[in-house]
Amino acid sequence: MKNIFYSFIFALLLTPFFSFAYNDTIPLSRRVFHDKIITEQNRADRIDGKLDGFIKISTVDEINLQVTDALLRKINNLKTGIEKNPALPTNNDKIRYLRLVESLVRNFNNSWKSHKLAPALAPVLVDNFSAILKATIRGESMAPYINQVPYEVGVINSEIFKDNMGYKESRKYLFLKYCQLHPDEILSRIGPYIDESFADELVLVAYNRSPSQIYSYAQAANSLQGKLIKRNADNRIKTIVQLSTRKDALFYFPFLDDLISGKQTIESISKFVGTDSTKYDSVGYYKLLVRTEIDYYNRLLHKDTPVAMLGVNGLTDMLQRRAILHFITPINDLHEINNPAIRFKALAPLDAQDLYYMMVLGENEIYTSSYKNAFDFMLNRMGTKPHGDSLLMSVNFDHFKKFIKMAAGYNKLDTFLRTMPDNSEKLMRAFVTNLESSLSLEDAVDVADSYGSIRNTTLLRSMLRYVTDNEQRCAQNGNSRGQKIYNLLKMIFLSGDSTNHIDLSKEIGIAPVYTVDNNKLADDGGRIIQQVFFYGDKDGKESYSSFMSSFPPAEWKITLKKDWVEIKSIKGKSVWIYANRPLDNETEKDAAAQTALIDYLDTSNLRPTIVIHRGHSYHLKYTIGQMPESAKIIMLGSCGGYNNLKQILDYAPDAHIISTKQIGARDVNKPIIEAINNTLRAGKNIDWREMWNNLEGLFTKAGRDKKDLFDDYIPPHKNLGALFIKAYSKAGTQ
Repeated sequence: MKNIFYSFIFALLLTPFFSFAYNDTIPLSRRVFHDKIITEQNRADRIDGKLDGFIKISTVDEINLQVTDALLRKINNLKTGIEKNPALPTNNDKIRYLRLVESLVRNFNNSWKSHKLAPALAPVLVDNFSAILKATIRGESMAPYINQVPYEVGVINSEIFKDNMGYKESRKYLFLKYCQLHPDEILSRIGPYIDESFADELVLVAYNRSPSQIYSYAQAANSLQGKLIKRNADNRIKTIVQLSTRKDALFYFPFLDDLISGKQTIESISKFVGTDSTKYDSVGYYKLLVRTEIDYYNRLLHKDTPVAMLGVNGLTDMLQRRAILHFITPINDLHEINNPAIRFKALAPLDAQDLYYMMVLGENEIYTSSYKNAFDFMLNRMGTKPHGDSLLMSVNFDHFKKFIKMAAGYNKLDTFLRTMPDNSEKLMRAFVTNLESSLSLEDAVDVADSYGSIRNTTLLRSMLRYVTDNEQRCAQNGNSRGQKIYNLLKMIFLSGDSTNHIDLSKEIGIAPVYTVDNNKLADDGGRIIQQVFFYGDKDGKESYSSFMSSFPPAEWKITLKKDWVEIKSIKGKSVWIYANRPLDNETEKDAAAQTALIDYLDTSNLRPTIVIHRGHSYHLKYTIGQMPESAKIIMLGSCGGYNNLKQILDYAPDAHIISTKQIGARDVNKPIIEAINNTLRAGKNIDWREMWNNLEGLFTKAGRDKKDLFDDYIPPHKNLGALFIKAYSKAGTQ
């Protein structure tokens, strides 16, 4: 490994020399095309905030070196090869291929910035481009080369070489790759391929992923997709085609398995969905979804996967949306009402199972006060002597790890465990066991987050013991993935106790957990760039007004632009803050303002290392989609659960994340942001432990209400789920 490391270092050191030495021999008529390539190379180099001949896209040095080597040395070699290639004798020939190289680096930069390509794929991209370039010069098809690489790489290179004789065949290969990655979108893209031999089979793949998309296109009977679906002989597809004549068919799709088997009928379901003569029964429909979820999950446990359970508009998706629409949103909206009988009236018809699913599926939407009261209602529905183990058994332990994680996060776990004294230890052992069997890391992240929320020292010791036992079990069974998961959890748990003297940075190689170096946040000019995302609804405009009051004119210079505001520190170290204005969101002017600001930052070579999301959780996906790769500190409202957390760290692997269990509170956000900015202006490193202790003292003095809001915020060093994802990603490269 060290030999590889030093080989890359040696190659990189020589890159500028070779590039400079050869430029003198390039005719003036082609130098401008070489310069354009160099401009794009510099743009890639500067994405991490520094133009230093080293492209940092990861916490793993070897990956950074490979990417740097691909985009600097290998691109330079491509330029040299074009200049020397006897098969390209004319000036125009060489210019045409130099332009293709420029397109390669430019498309890499744009795809990286828009999160369409993982930057670690740069070596694959450049090598594939090189192979296709040589094949094109030889007059050969690029299709075999496109078929060998990941979809994202193939898309870029196929479009660069559109004139290649294998373009049409390449597009077919890419379509099949896309179908594997996005089965929900098969039918939306299958039009050009309905006469291919694989078309009918893909309809069944689409059905297994999301039956509702079959319904959507079956309605358009004369469309290409509609004709494709109607010709399918599968009985399940025929059932959906029949349903497609109903305007309310989506309400029936969660029960598709039961409809096909005859367990339920259109008539039995329509009692709740409603008919021309009856109204929609929101409570009855929700309860039917809950009963069907319990039944379907029992089938799932017995290796019989109900096709209508998963996917868009599937049972679980519909159950989640109905829980949020009919119960969570109403009680959240009444959060300022002190009378529980009024605020929680919507929950009155629900039993313990109904409330259980409402809470676990509403994790990303439910407010703290809503959860705590719903939890108490759930216990009340279980009788005078509630038994938590009986409840979990009644739902077949569906989503129980999420339930435990949430109970721990809202300080209700001890209460729940007391309802099952004889089985509480078994439950917590089950909570920690078999994490390796899941295809994703979500269960392991839930365990990590739970440990960070628990205050019961006895329970913490038990969880640590269970993790150690499972690590040993996986080692004995030769399960390397499980051993890695449990070893990382063990180290993260132990590192929380300073007496154990465990340095995660040293043990795993991840970025420092407790501190952020001031200089690491600054760019080449010593500036610390911060970007703030605002949205143009009522809450966003109020948040923007509160935010702007944090910058006294004696300390900050404020310049108002058409789409954004520029805020620069006058005293201390240079901190430059850019925030889009919360323009009207109904006409998407706020989105246009964000785009304009991002374009300005990019063209001005300003790389934000601090990103703040100000807005409701339903806006978060738009912030994440525009997250700059250079981000080192990210402050969010609700992080939106595991999938969003993982996506953020995929885009910004070094990021320290501040999140909250509910929507961000302006009275809490403002002091946290001011503490960060004041520390940076003073030229100090950020120490999260020290900063959080100071903030805790501040909010304790501010009163119970504000202290409760502050307690919902999770600082980076206590965000154990994020630490686990970072650690697992790092360990996977070693």
